[in-house]
Amino acid sequence: MLLKNPGFTAIAVITLALGIGANSAIFSIVNALMLRPLPFNNSERLVQVWEVFSERGQNSVTASYPNFADWRDQNDVFEAIAGYADAELNLTGVAEPERIHGSVVSPAFFSMLGIQPIAGRVLLPEEDYPNKAFSAVISEPLWRRRFNADPQMIGQGISLNNQSFTVVGVIAPITDLTGMPNDTEVWIPISLGGGFNNRRGHYLNVMARLKPGVTHQQAQANMDVIASALAAEYPDANKLHGLRLVPLQEQIVGDLKLALLVLLGAVALVLLIASANVANMLLARATSRRKEIAIRIALGAARSRLLRQLLTESLLLSTLGSAAGLLLALWGVYLLSAFGPADLPRLKEVVVDGRVLGFTLVVSLLAGVVFGLVPALQASQPDLNETLKESGRSATSGAGPRRLRALLVVSEIVLSFVLLVGAGLLMRSFLKLQAVDPGFNPQNLLATQISLNGPNYETDESVIAFFNELIGQIKALPGVESVAIRSHIPIGPNEDYANQSFAIKGRPSDLANQPSAFYNAISPDYFHAMEIPVLQGRPFDEHDVKTAQKVVIINETLARLYFPDEDPIGQRLTKNVRNPKEDDWATIVGVVKDTKPRALDGDPVSEMYMPFAQQPRDSMAFMIRTTGNPESVAAAVRHAPRSLDKDQPFYGLRTFETVISEAVVKPRFRTFLLTVFAGVALILAMVGIYGVMSNSVEERLHEIGIRMALGASGADVLKLILGYGMALTLAGIGIGLVAGFALTRVMSQLLFGVKPTDPLTFTVIALSLITAALLACCIPAYRAMKVDPIIALRCE
Repeated sequence: MLLKNPGFTAIAVITLALGIGANSAIFSIVNALMLRPLPFNNSERLVQVWEVFSERGQNSVTASYPNFADWRDQNDVFEAIAGYADAELNLTGVAEPERIHGSVVSPAFFSMLGIQPIAGRVLLPEEDYPNKAFSAVISEPLWRRRFNADPQMIGQGISLNNQSFTVVGVIAPITDLTGMPNDTEVWIPISLGGGFNNRRGHYLNVMARLKPGVTHQQAQANMDVIASALAAEYPDANKLHGLRLVPLQEQIVGDLKLALLVLLGAVALVLLIASANVANMLLARATSRRKEIAIRIALGAARSRLLRQLLTESLLLSTLGSAAGLLLALWGVYLLSAFGPADLPRLKEVVVDGRVLGFTLVVSLLAGVVFGLVPALQASQPDLNETLKESGRSATSGAGPRRLRALLVVSEIVLSFVLLVGAGLLMRSFLKLQAVDPGFNPQNLLATQISLNGPNYETDESVIAFFNELIGQIKALPGVESVAIRSHIPIGPNEDYANQSFAIKGRPSDLANQPSAFYNAISPDYFHAMEIPVLQGRPFDEHDVKTAQKVVIINETLARLYFPDEDPIGQRLTKNVRNPKEDDWATIVGVVKDTKPRALDGDPVSEMYMPFAQQPRDSMAFMIRTTGNPESVAAAVRHAPRSLDKDQPFYGLRTFETVISEAVVKPRFRTFLLTVFAGVALILAMVGIYGVMSNSVEERLHEIGIRMALGASGADVLKLILGYGMALTLAGIGIGLVAGFALTRVMSQLLFGVKPTDPLTFTVIALSLITAALLACCIPAYRAMKVDPIIALRCE
């Protein structure tokens, strides 16, 4: 039966393939991130352990080493507990110097995760103490890239930050752990970190494995007792500090969970629209088969037999659609892996596996039943007398099927409207995010970083001299307009961006509620190079050196919060909030415009700037403004440090447009996906409207012929057909408005600068859907206008 109607079959299969394929592709992501176990031994027992600063309402705060050591020694619920922290390392002595991501880890880290070495071994417990021989575990990509996968590399030495390390093992890359970049290539003992006696030095990420039989609630209760004891024993550092345990899988998914559920809901709507479309096609087809079905009944076929036949056809259609949909899903998964955000957790694990195949099978069966059952019920109970009359018009159907097809079209419009509104809200949100003023001019701006290591940079004077000379060399390059340095590249995942407490001269100090601000050490030309306006006072100059009076520049948010009714110029601040000395105080000499230090969608935060000459650091970011395309000077900039010190490489060299693009990659990705699904939904809805209107014109040819014979003009017929189509569309939009106002509220956390009930978005989507519906109605309406009354009234 399906082969006799190849056009109908092809359209139905393609329609279903779009819906089922989209569902399978998105479910593949959900499966990889939320359902499939992590690639670690007994991963369901792994938890991330965070400190909580209850007085600041902050969660997910890294731990200090002394606190971590107490958790390790005092808990009764963990089988193992390990700490780790990011460490940037200069790899030298092998070909060209290279800046690589490393991590300091406690030896329990590897056994806790069940990581087996490809060659050699992992770190041993006895290597976790200072003054022991330095050991290092390297990643397989580094082993192959820099050492040609030489098996003799085990036991050999490498130079990291001008210190000699012995390579003891090679492991596969570790990805998706919080606080450990996916391209981490070296792991060294935590004893090479720091802060062993500093409970205020929060830098350690902590993971633990629960003992068998211990529940999450029991572990949380045990750690709460330990946190309370530490707060009582060390009130200066741990007062009001708590602990929070988060299952590792939940930690890795993080804020992606809502976005994934929204996308899964979106593709479910697409599948419902596709099913409604195919149901409408089956209802229309049933009209042409009324005589066939009536004859079958007259010959003795039971209704149950007819239902089985019709449902078999529907299920066969859904099976063909699911097969084609799986091909689409495989293609979609490939595109997601190739072009998805690099920091999307477990991206490379997104595959069409057995669970996805099972999901697709269930979805296809449900779709077959959903779109096949109602048409089958309608078709299996025709009026035998009317249908079998020789004069009975085989192309007509009763009011019931017509109303049902109209209801299905209204449902398609409702679902399409909700999906289009969701996509529209994300689109507006994304456009607003891209239009955010970062507070500086990102055009023709190049950013890169360098971290100095070695005996030549043990004094502030040597560090200052190196950076001053390097600034001069880069500034002399052709095409470079200005050069400046700062502690961190703005807008990006700067986990170590310092949020520093400070005190204000002449005001009482409350250690529990100390004001704080992000701070940066900058060169005098920084505001000029970044084109950041100085609103009050002056920028830094060559006189602001280490031996001069300490000075500081603040941003307008800090000035508004802490000096609302007074002039901040001349006020004095200090970062030494406990026992400040006279020369610890810095005088405010300027106020500058707010910038975005970490994220484009973040609220303005307090910032303070200090002269690099007074607060030198061995790790700095270079901001290089060029006269033309910044990429044209990138190669020359990359080689600039070599003439000063061949072992000090630049790293992370990129244009600032790239920096901003990377900052919005996740919003762009989810906006793109939802827009694609909404576009598919709109096309399916237009096809559905066209199909119903075309079928309606076909069924009403006799009526239209009579109207025209009685004097109706083509315009009257056009108004009749378009009026029917617009009535269905407006009914769908009306219901869609109510549904949209209710459902889009769940997206509020994904939006920036746009309300979930944004009236402009709802209005534009409604008008767009009306326009699309008009276009879908035009061809059937034009056909109706051209009906020849003589042919329409001719007796069959």
